[in-house]
Amino acid sequence: MDKLLYGVAYYDEYMPYDRLAEDIRMMKEAGINTVRIAESTWSTHEPQNGVFDFSSVDRVLDAMHEAGIRVIVGTPTYAVPAWMVKEDPAVLAETAAGGPGRYGARQIMDITNKTYLFYAERIIRRLIGRVKDHPAVIGYQTDNETKHYDTAGPNVQLRFVKYMRENTAAWTSLTGGSDWTTGATASTAGRTSLR
Repeated sequence: MDKLLYGVAYYDEYMPYDRLAEDIRMMKEAGINTVRIAESTWSTHEPQNGVFDFSSVDRVLDAMHEAGIRVIVGTPTYAVPAWMVKEDPAVLAETAAGGPGRYGARQIMDITNKTYLFYAERIIRRLIGRVKDHPAVIGYQTDNETKHYDTAGPNVQLRFVKYMRENTAAWTSLTGGSDWTTGATASTAGRTSLR
């Protein structure tokens, strides 16, 4: 890179169609030279299972390139489409409060759910395959606000226990072999040994 990147997240898919040119003009006036796009509307890019439409991404990439603005392409995996939830309701995260999350908000999926993982990989591969050679693209952002998404279901718990069992030696080395706690519980009675 020959200059400092100064950028914004740009959500063209939320704006009126004819707004792109005006937004780019304002970005140029503000000194913006980089935008991040495409990471929050999976349902726009795949409105039905297996039906892909990246026309909004193509349009923004072409316009940004013409304006000399670089683009970081995000992956739209933190807002699952309705068709996926209908296919597999277990895609919604089971929270610590009990029950699944409610569809409609972002970040309500179980990131360990096999259906989610399959479709997330598929949309990422399709999107990146589509944009990888575009001259405006300078990089990629995997997911957005990556975290656990309040997932507390049995699959997450089983994976955590499995991980801890497989990494007991590293854990023992880290803790000096002593039991360790966050202090979040008043008693260790009834706990499951990870050894």
